[in-house]
Amino acid sequence: MNPKKIVIAGGPGTGKTSIINHLIADGYLCYEEISRQVTLQARAEGIEQLFLTEPLLFSEKLLEGRIKQFNDAEKESSEVVFIDRGLPDVLAYMDYIGDTYPDHFVNACETYKYDAIYILAPWQDIFTSDSERYENFEEAIEIHHHLLEAYKRFGYHLIDVPFDSVENRSKFILDSLNLQ
Repeated sequence: MNPKKIVIAGGPGTGKTSIINHLIADGYLCYEEISRQVTLQARAEGIEQLFLTEPLLFSEKLLEGRIKQFNDAEKESSEVVFIDRGLPDVLAYMDYIGDTYPDHFVNACETYKYDAIYILAPWQDIFTSDSERYENFEEAIEIHHHLLEAYKRFGYHLIDVPFDSVENRSKFILDSLNLQ
């Protein structure tokens, strides 16, 4: 079985993790966001914000982790695997900070293709900051535009998830995939 790989994408504070957690609670196979793990590992090594101090190294670690998630998803026996952020997110964030990246970043996005991308727009009502999220709401809006550009660059049709409760947003995704 080759499960469908479905990305839940969006900038910081858009509700991605809440939807992923809801899908997990409903019994769906989900891969959680790895950037927090990378950030926390760097902190354990004495680097407070790896993305800010060494963005290319941080992005390399994300790229490797997301390729691993993609390959792991290929081996699952589930009909669908939901993934919190995809490979084009890495490029979007590098574009956001105005940094360059090696060709293998682009090659990875061209090689590893997802089946569907659900995008969550910035939503002021639910946006919060925490110790791993340094962006404010205005920056989240700018990141959102870079995400749209990055996914469209690789030929994806983005499916907008409407503002609503976590339950209804999750239901919207599941209904559009005919999983309920």
